Amino acid sequence: MSRNISLAFTKMHGLGNDFVVLDATRSALKLAPQDLRKISDRRLGIGCDQVLVAEPAQRADADFFYRIYNADGSESGQCGNGARCMARFLREQGLSQSERIVVETTNGLMALEWLDDVTIRVEMGVPTFEPAEIPLDQPVDQPGRKPSYELPLAGGDAVSVQVLSVGNPHAVLCVNDVQTAPVATLGPQLEAHPLFPERANIGFMQVIDKENIALRVYERGAGETRACGSGACAAVKCYGDVCDLD
Repeated sequence: MSRNISLAFTKMHGLGNDFVVLDATRSALKLAPQDLRKISDRRLGIGCDQVLVAEPAQRADADFFYRIYNADGSESGQCGNGARCMARFLREQGLSQSERIVVETTNGLMALEWLDDVTIRVEMGVPTFEPAEIPLDQPVDQPGRKPSYELPLAGGDAVSVQVLSVGNPHAVLCVNDVQTAPVATLGPQLEAHPLFPERANIGFMQVIDKENIALRVYERGAGETRACGSGACAAVKCYGDVCDLD
């Protein structure tokens, strides 16, 4: 049964990747998955890709706890565009005027740094290709390399992807044209693939040239979004390894 809740919120976006941002530093906030789904609903709620919550820090070397919820009510460990919005939210709410803010997430610490009045840099951490840390239910065939995996699909086909964690699981595949890539059909299949016990964000990457890529991301728990900060980091990390470049 749904319940009515009253919340003060801020609506923000980073490159079109949009968020509802909440302050739980002054007063504790407990949201059930059905509350998060209601907030995220674009027809019956506010509408967003993720709900972001600022909470008191849980460790001495952090200023705040940065919590991320997907539109389906599940919790995520990372969101790069959301982190930039969180830095601005903390400043505009009068919660921090520091040029450098350290936030804790469920996957560790992130540093948010103001470079000027409109530019925020986020330290996303070190990516990992280790299956157990992604997590991916697959052994590494070639230790020490960045392996590609063949993920079997329904009907007997398979797709080659590179899998890594940038604070949350990502699978990146190379396509000839992101505009015609089967994001809406292949994205959900790969997001919920049995080899991803915690699901995964699926990046469709087109190499434009040696300095530019185009990217579409089907995010776990949210569907395709207009931008994905951690997905962009994952694609850049895989660039040149997934695709054949001269």
